[in-house]
Amino acid sequence: MPSEHSSRQYELDLEAIRSKVLLMGGMVEKQFQDAMACYRSLNVVEAERVVAADVEVNNLEVALDDACSHLIVKRQPAANDLRTVMATIKAITDLERIGDEATKIARAARTLHQRGLVTIAHDEAVRVMADSAGQLLHDALDCFARLDVKQATQLIVRDEIIDREFRSVMRNVITFMMEDPRTISASLDTLWVAKAIERIGDHAKNIAEYVVYVVEGKDIRHTDYATSKQLGEA
Repeated sequence: MPSEHSSRQYELDLEAIRSKVLLMGGMVEKQFQDAMACYRSLNVVEAERVVAADVEVNNLEVALDDACSHLIVKRQPAANDLRTVMATIKAITDLERIGDEATKIARAARTLHQRGLVTIAHDEAVRVMADSAGQLLHDALDCFARLDVKQATQLIVRDEIIDREFRSVMRNVITFMMEDPRTISASLDTLWVAKAIERIGDHAKNIAEYVVYVVEGKDIRHTDYATSKQLGEA
């Protein structure tokens, strides 16, 4: 059995990692917000800054992965403790990928600027999507910090809203391109942005799913856990 001293040190080590994960979450949340601001304004200078910021996110991912690996080797956690570390590692990966998606949005803004566009078709629909995904990401980070299973269940369901919004944008953009083939290049850039936002929603949902894994010990990926949970509580 681990001594009280070693158990306390494990808690301190894990808390230090969790604090840095939440710091990383704040970084990618801002990166996403800045990327969407670039997309709306087509500010190429700011777009380059968003792309450059991804390096810091990538470096933090590597450092946190290393810290988690050392924690497992040194403390040899079991049961719930091990689930917590494993879920933290997975959350780190999702946060890094959110940073990648934000970078894609910034690069699309740069490309649209080079095309000399003043206004972007379907801008309002994309903005609504981004607001939904941004709020989902913010709430998922809060949920992960507090290990709130009830909130996690609600967030998983909310991702469906973003998926529906993406499908609507995709249909409208395809129709727009068919009606005026001259818009194909710019419309494809808009579609890539919408897809990146949809993926950010997916990664935020993943973080909520990890909360269920830590608290209840259930791997609910690829299941209809959230819907069945809500029906059970109705």
